[in-house]
Amino acid sequence: MAANGKPDFGILLVLAEQQFVRELRATTAAQGFDDQGRSDGFVLRTLGAAPATVGALAERLDITKQGAAQIVDDMERRGYVERRPDPTDGRARLIQLSERGQAALAAARRFHQAYERRLRKTYGDAAVDAVRAVLASMAGEDSTTDPHFRALMF
Repeated sequence: MAANGKPDFGILLVLAEQQFVRELRATTAAQGFDDQGRSDGFVLRTLGAAPATVGALAERLDITKQGAAQIVDDMERRGYVERRPDPTDGRARLIQLSERGQAALAAARRFHQAYERRLRKTYGDAAVDAVRAVLASMAGEDSTTDPHFRALMF
């Protein structure tokens, strides 16, 4: 508890995010995507915007190239991404979403939209708009305009 006798704000944010992720995972698992890893959603959204090399993916996700390669290898094994030759650089390979990856991304996006609709029905547009504004402000303008994060936003 915070000094004012209310639950700590930071803990509430963490708990809300954890509940959101549990519901997202349960919903997508019911649609056949029960094998997703912790990083898959970020990779799906990033590659949903445009195919990328492992190096570019690592940069966009702010992880090492080796870390990105391990995630891509695992996602490829599970059928979410495919490697294709880069048409502009014969030495490079582009990572792109497979049909399964596109379907998983679409399922996650549907969940996100339905979740917000449910919040709006329960709490009203003004409350949800206020939460959105607070969260955007907390994230900071740099986060919402940074090209690395733009693909995750839409």
